[in-house]
Amino acid sequence: MRVAFAGDRDLAVQVLDHLLDRGERPVALLVAGPPGASHAEELRARCAHLDDGDVFAGPQGLRAGIDRLAALDLDYLLSVHYPHLVPAEALALPRIAALNLHPAYLPYNRGWHTPTWALLDGSPIGATLHVMVEEVDAGAIVHRRRLEPSPGDTAHSLYGRLKALELDVFREAWPDLAEGRLVTSVPDEAGSWHRRADLFDPAVQRIDLDAPTTAGAVLRHLRALTTDRWDEAAWFEVDGRRFRVRVDVAPDPPDGGRPETPGGPPDR
Repeated sequence: MRVAFAGDRDLAVQVLDHLLDRGERPVALLVAGPPGASHAEELRARCAHLDDGDVFAGPQGLRAGIDRLAALDLDYLLSVHYPHLVPAEALALPRIAALNLHPAYLPYNRGWHTPTWALLDGSPIGATLHVMVEEVDAGAIVHRRRLEPSPGDTAHSLYGRLKALELDVFREAWPDLAEGRLVTSVPDEAGSWHRRADLFDPAVQRIDLDAPTTAGAVLRHLRALTTDRWDEAAWFEVDGRRFRVRVDVAPDPPDGGRPETPGGPPDR
């Protein structure tokens, strides 16, 4: 298959490794542009067979390289956590489809911060491989699997589990795709969509210290807003000063032993 691979993050490296292990050599590589790129160099290193003209960095590089991409006679454009919007003219290039891997059980939680919204509102969560269209995460579904959050999951831990599931979803879907077989479905559910900015709405992040609530609701709120970034955390204010809260949640060992301290040795 003639694949243009677009990606960033550790999952993109893992998916690319899976393709390479199966003898697939991308004919083009789209990487994130600075300063936000996290794994562009790892992806470039794995595609050392490509000429520089077949590597496109950031949205500017992609726009400038549309004619070059069009000349590559693509079967697929595959996007894995690629952080830029792919323009319509690029989506139209592949002979079979442009595909995207997304950490959500589409159509639920299209867009950003999928683990957070699943924990906040109890919507289904999972991983989906879908056809890319101009509307974000709205294309027909190629393959999806659902995941059940654990009572101790935070948004951060759930995201790690979702990335592992995304890799499984791709591995399961690729054999048919590699033979040119694309079977899709369109779910009946309306689903949901969130912008990145939605997370930073005070109505989402603020803890009202005087509001009647339950321990379960507070814990769910804190788990949903515990990521690897403090600016995404829940917060409360006292005397005009803001304090942010994240939580560590760990189950007791099944043998009845003491839980280990996160990031350190067992408690003494």
